[in-house]
This record gives sequence, C-alpha cells and structure tokens, in this order.
Amino acid sequence: MILLLSRGSAHRRVSLERRLATEGPDPLLDTPDLLERLLTVRTMLVPSEALFFYVVVRHALRGAGIDDRELADYLAALLLDFGQRDRAWRIDWHDDQQHRYLVDILADLETSGGERRFRVMVHLGNYALWLAGLFPDYIAARHLRKAGPDVTYYDALGRRGFGMASDHALAGEYGLDAVLRTAAERFPSLRGALNGMSDRLLFPGVQTTDRRLRELGAL
Repeated sequence: MILLLSRGSAHRRVSLERRLATEGPDPLLDTPDLLERLLTVRTMLVPSEALFFYVVVRHALRGAGIDDRELADYLAALLLDFGQRDRAWRIDWHDDQQHRYLVDILADLETSGGERRFRVMVHLGNYALWLAGLFPDYIAARHLRKAGPDVTYYDALGRRGFGMASDHALAGEYGLDAVLRTAAERFPSLRGALNGMSDRLLFPGVQTTDRRLRELGAL
C-alpha cells in the first residue's frame, strides 16, 4: 500500500510510513489515489486479494455515501468468498445443497432450524446482494426476455434476509448484528454501489439500457 501511494518517492514514503504509525492504516486505505493505483498497477507489486477487494468496496460505498468500515470489510469478504468456485450457491462451503434461485433459499429457510436457519437467513441476504449487485444486467435481461423478477425483488428479499438475521440471537453472539442490520436498512444503496463497481471493473465497455439508467441515477 505504501509503495503504491509513494509512487517511487522516498520522501513521500517516509511521510506515509509516519502517518501509518500514528494514525493506523484506515486513513491511507481511504486515500482516493489508492484505488486508482491498484487498478493501474502493472508490476510485480501485486496487492493481496483481501486488500484489493476491501479498497474497491470501501471506495464504492463511500461514493454512495456509506461510510462504514465494518460493512465494507464484510462485503469485501463476501465478494472474495462467493467468487470462488460454486460457493455462492451454497449456504456454506461444506453444505451439500446448491441453491441457484432465491426461492430455493426461501424453501430451505422454511425447513431449517437452529444455527442453520441463521446461516440460511444470512445467505439469503448475501446471495441477493451478490446477484443484484454484480450482475444487474443479467437480472434485467431475464426480466425482459423471460418475465423474471426485476431488481426490486432482489432488494426486498435481500433486506428480508439480512433483517431476519440481524434479529437472530446468533448475530449478536458472532458480532454481526450491527452489520446485518445496516445491510438490511441500506440494501438498495449497497446494491447500487456494487452496480457501479461491477460496471467499471467486471464489465467495462458494455452498454445496455439498464446501465445508462443506472448512470443517470434512475435505477
């Protein structure tokens, strides 16, 4: 991080190291220049996946007016986790069942109890945000061509999942109650922030009607 921000300047590096020692890493991670440096780095100086995802998500959330480091950390971990193999379709890594649709998660919720019920609630929120946040054009295309649900359906179920999970006793035990509650309350804003991140990083150069509406703030 310091090497990227110093841009080869020894003087700037000393200043950044001093700031890191006195203020901690958070102010440096919030530096606007850091995101741009991470996106343009073309050397052997490759940031860790955890650092990259945190900075990208943190800056996306701040751009949407959400200044919550704990929430940024949660969402960065979610994206990193769900991006691996078929993890997004499972309640957890060792679950034998795969759920490709939110309705399947709702069905699982009806038959689950105890800790698994809590995990299904969290997964409902996580998966709704993963799909609606990173793949909004896919949702829009299915809505247009196959009469699938639009993004408001994902917003509603995502808020429901996070909201129920935040009220569960295990949320407090795991220290997740505040994060899950905020995710429920701010779900459309979180989804919008991830939409912008996805448009820029995952599908650059793609132009759709829905993307143009998002850019105009209409979605």
